[in-house]
Amino acid sequence: MRPFRIEFPQSDLDDLKRRIDSTRWPDEIPGVGWDRGVPLGYLKELAGYWRNEFNWRAVETRLNEFPQYLTEIDGTTVHFMHIRSPEAGALPLILTHGWPGTVAEFLDVIGPLTDPAAHGGDPADAFHLVIPSIPGFAFSGPTGQVGWDTDRVARAWMELMRRLGYDRYAVQGGDWGSPISLRLGLADPAHVAGVHLNMCVTFPPPDPAAMADLDEADLARLTFTARFAQDGMGWQKIQSTRPQTLSYALTDSPVGQLAWIAEKYKEWTDSDKVPEDAVSRDHLLTAVTIYWLTATAGSSAQLYYESTHLDDDFVRTWAGPWPLTMPVGVASFPKDAVRPVRRFAEGILPTLSHWTEFDRGGHFPALEQPELLVGDVRTFARSLPR
Repeated sequence: MRPFRIEFPQSDLDDLKRRIDSTRWPDEIPGVGWDRGVPLGYLKELAGYWRNEFNWRAVETRLNEFPQYLTEIDGTTVHFMHIRSPEAGALPLILTHGWPGTVAEFLDVIGPLTDPAAHGGDPADAFHLVIPSIPGFAFSGPTGQVGWDTDRVARAWMELMRRLGYDRYAVQGGDWGSPISLRLGLADPAHVAGVHLNMCVTFPPPDPAAMADLDEADLARLTFTARFAQDGMGWQKIQSTRPQTLSYALTDSPVGQLAWIAEKYKEWTDSDKVPEDAVSRDHLLTAVTIYWLTATAGSSAQLYYESTHLDDDFVRTWAGPWPLTMPVGVASFPKDAVRPVRRFAEGILPTLSHWTEFDRGGHFPALEQPELLVGDVRTFARSLPR
């Protein structure tokens, strides 16, 4: 394990500005808003802010406040943050992001989770945090290998925690972090104390009787899921079938990368008219800039191909069942891209012991509602056997 700092050369930032300046803009059908993708006027204005006002160096400085390392696991480089709590008895916790996320989305929860006493909390709720970048994503860079599916990532996390000397730890994740966390629980049951998810994928069982007596809220979740499957999964189909073809556009055009990610921050968050209703503009641009500077648009999409290349792969990757032996907790946020039904979750998660439904927040709770996420992780951890 060797220390790591984020330090991109100024020439990379100058090149980014030059490319934004030379963008070839498409036309647009007037009056369609977000229905057909990111509106032209919105994206032009956001690109202008990115080019002229967004301060990447300030982001670098903040990220570099936390200890970061690189290590080699299973033939690839893995980047991770490792923040030890001042509380000696803190529970180790590994946090896993998803797509289009990065380790930066956890910046606002690191302090409260590692040092609750300094943030008005109970020292007994402290965690030692391990926050890795998924292989192929951002600072973990391209793997250059086939076969990096969610199971392989989980086994890499198991090895990472072993190298750090943690023989008992909890895991937490959303988006890709959800199946990775569940598979980590399957791979390392002797050491994983509990699994907490902020995204849980459920499908109706084949027996129609399972649909009986669902309340209006659950029926609304099913209606949303059906609509999302029909209209909202274009990105998944492309990234899980032709990631290499897509990578040429996203790696060459910063505005293309910006649109590809900004759309998800609009559709998957608790926003109204623009993504910034839910997530700050600088948070959004931090994610976009990390993908751009590391040139990992294509390599991050490979996880889709490896894990959900075909329809049955998609179901198997996300829907379980998950025969875990340790407790599982779920925090469900109402504007997430995935809206689970608890009754169905209980059928695939036999050790489900904690379930919270919030009235606000979406797919990126560490950015949108950090206090709610921190509180739920603390509550779940208190229930784990010591």
